[in-house]
Amino acid sequence: MNIQMSKETADHIIKDLKEDKGESIRFFARLGGSSSIQQGFSLGVIKDTPKHPAATLKLQDHLFFIEEEDEWFFDKNDLNVSIVNGEIQYEFSKGE
Repeated sequence: MNIQMSKETADHIIKDLKEDKGESIRFFARLGGSSSIQQGFSLGVIKDTPKHPAATLKLQDHLFFIEEEDEWFFDKNDLNVSIVNGEIQYEFSKGE
């Protein structure tokens, strides 16, 4: 499982969350909504401190991560994050 995004997408998320340099950003499973890989659950994004990261990506002096406790949501898929019309978009693709 990997996290992929462009520097521009990272900048947008950092600005949106009002992150300070060096802070960490977590992608997590939340109840409600829907996704293409888990019905009844969607993906959220928050400022957080990694405890047991399952996947990480360092961009723009920030650490983006997914915790081990949320690994089930991804079902061995990679997370591809982008910005479309000012909104965060998530796509999932089978990892290696």
